Amino acid sequence: MNLVYEVIKYLFLGALQGFTEPIPISSSGHLVLAQHFLGVDLPGLSFEVFVNAASLAAILVIYRKDLTRIAMNGLQYIRTKDSNSKSDFFFIVYLVIATIPAGVFGVLFDDMIENLISEGVQIVGITLIITGIALYLIRNLKGKKNDGDLSVKDALIVGLAQAVALIPGISRSGATIVAAMALGMKQETALRFSFLLYIPVSLGTTVLAVGDIAGNSELSSQWAPLSIAFIASFILSYFSLKWFMGIMERGNLKYFSFYCWIVGILVILFA
Repeated sequence: MNLVYEVIKYLFLGALQGFTEPIPISSSGHLVLAQHFLGVDLPGLSFEVFVNAASLAAILVIYRKDLTRIAMNGLQYIRTKDSNSKSDFFFIVYLVIATIPAGVFGVLFDDMIENLISEGVQIVGITLIITGIALYLIRNLKGKKNDGDLSVKDALIVGLAQAVALIPGISRSGATIVAAMALGMKQETALRFSFLLYIPVSLGTTVLAVGDIAGNSELSSQWAPLSIAFIASFILSYFSLKWFMGIMERGNLKYFSFYCWIVGILVILFA
């Protein structure tokens, strides 16, 4: 019975994380809410790394052509300084720059973030409402900046937005897309920059956690539920991101605002 419960729990949490990771409603916030309202104990670091790796794999599959083009053109520019490859080279540079704030904030304010979580789920309700407001404010923006029009300033501001999303309830994809669109990026560029920015963050988290996972004596007994969580997270992340890309094209971000407001208010009232 315990094994069945563990499998169902990992399947549910993997699917929940996978579905909510790409869309702007905060996957971390929803996992906290699942723990509070459904009484589901959140698994440890191994689970977090596995499901994040699954979301990363889904993003790599969806953006594989962009990644291949950017990598090849980046190398081409380093070798030949070909002007046709310049924008892709600097796109990589800006992704690296945008990664820095989250790393710095994570180190400096890790304890503060943990304290916010321990204070109760009301903080998630408040931050979900904030996320909804931000999404609503930029819902009709139609930027003009393409990949080749970005700057160091743009990268730093989007990176700072990603750092703010370390707080549960502040969506990482939502924060970065809001910042990118507020800076005048086209929806397609904002979406691509946001999700390619997830790659180094997720990779960094995975690499840093490898040592702790390897030293986990209980890992051998967790392979089955962790594998189920990985598969569920990968499948849901893939289809959720595809769905979200269609929503971005149609400019329907306001519906995510409504969702965040409703859930946020309910959390504040009933938590």
